[in-house]
Formats: sequence, structure tokens, C-alpha cells
Amino acid sequence: MATASIFMSATPESLWLHRPKQNPRARLRMFCFPYAGGAAPIFRAWPEWLPPTVEVCPVQLPGRGARIAERPRTSVEAIVRELTPALLPCLDLPFVFFGHSMGAILAFEMTRRLWREYGMRPEHLFVSGRRAPQLAAPGPPTYGLPEPLFRAELRRLNGTPREALEHPELMELMLPILRADFSVTQTYAYAPGPPLDCPITAFGGLQDGEVPRESIAAWREQTAAAFVLRMLPGDHFFLNTARQLLLPSIARELTQTI
Repeated sequence: MATASIFMSATPESLWLHRPKQNPRARLRMFCFPYAGGAAPIFRAWPEWLPPTVEVCPVQLPGRGARIAERPRTSVEAIVRELTPALLPCLDLPFVFFGHSMGAILAFEMTRRLWREYGMRPEHLFVSGRRAPQLAAPGPPTYGLPEPLFRAELRRLNGTPREALEHPELMELMLPILRADFSVTQTYAYAPGPPLDCPITAFGGLQDGEVPRESIAAWREQTAAAFVLRMLPGDHFFLNTARQLLLPSIARELTQTI
């Protein structure tokens, strides 16, 4: 099946994957999983920073973008289960996964599922801004807080722009998505299993008070292959503020993979 036909399909499953640009030169696909509240456009500029033979394929979760009318999913298991059939036809090239925060757990569990059920694995797993999955959550869940307390938590985390927090109509749309995504991360229950056999590179923010260096370093336990830890300047959303350091680092790793 031609690459173009895979992504231009009108099937519902095709909504899970979004390509800003088609890349007929692609020798490797990079599937990118967003953080809580994030959508595919956060990866819009990534192709400009990565090797020209890499095709960036952001995952578009229900409830945002073209899927705004859909109910957001509230668990890792539901997202991974529904995403799998959409992903499988696109794994006809070597591939890697990248995930930030919530996306790191989605990428990790998708890697486990593909290996366990299909004998397939990414060439590399990039995880970012998320403690290792075997570590317990640092505090009580917040996804069910009353609205004023939930909004205060969003302000504390500094991931939602102030303009959005002060825009009633926008927040009316965003709050159900954010609550669902927080549920995804806060109800996640790690099931012990054998380490992966693909390399893992884990990124953390030097000023991230939510995810300290040692919790990022603990990803080492999740692979029997190579492991690299890279700490970058910035808080939990260094993904956006330290892009000029993050993406060249990923590009160097991909150049060795292709």
C-alpha cells in the first residue's frame, strides 16, 4: 500500500494520525504523543529540525482538532487499544516513538503492546518530562477536583496559557479535555514486565519541580538496550522553551538510526 493512501484514508482510524507534510523521501517514521491538553499541532515545526528522511506523524487524540466533537478518553488502556489498529498499517517503515509527559506513558505502553502482541518494536523510544512508569505518583489525583481548585492546579503547573485560563468560552471547551487527560495519567497503573529491547533516551527539565532528575533517570530500568539521560533548561514544558536543544539532540539520535 502506498504511503499516501495510508494517510488519506477516510476510515475513522485515520483520525488518530496527523501529518503536517507528506514526505516521499521518508525512511523512518516518528510518531509523537502529546502531553495532557496537547494536540498534534504542537509538533508542527518538528520536521524542520529533523533529518529530511524522517516523517513526523503526530498522534491526534479524541476531543481536539478535527476530533473536537469526540469524547476524550480517560485511560491509557483505552487510548492504546483504539490507536493500535490505526498505527499498524503505518509501521511498514522503521519507526520511533516520542512522548512528553502523558505522551511518554502512552508511547511506552504502545511499545509494550506492539512487542507483546505483534513482535514489533520501535527503533528508539524517546520519553520526556515524565517519571519512570514503575514509580508511584507523587500525590493524590486532581482530575476530579471542583472547578476552582482544578483551575488553580492548572495555573500552578504553568502549562495552560494565562490567556486561555481567563477565556471562559475556551476553558469551557478545554476543561473536559484536561480532566480526561489528567485521568489518563493519574489512573495509570504500571504492570511489571520484562525490560524493552529498544534504546531509550529520557529528557527532563532542570527546573521541573514535578519530575526531578532521579525520576527521569529511573527509566533506565525499562530497557535492556542503551539508555541516555539528557537534562535540559526549563520547567515541565521545556519541550516548547528548549526546542533548540531538544530537537537537535533527537536529530543526532535519529541520524544514527536511519
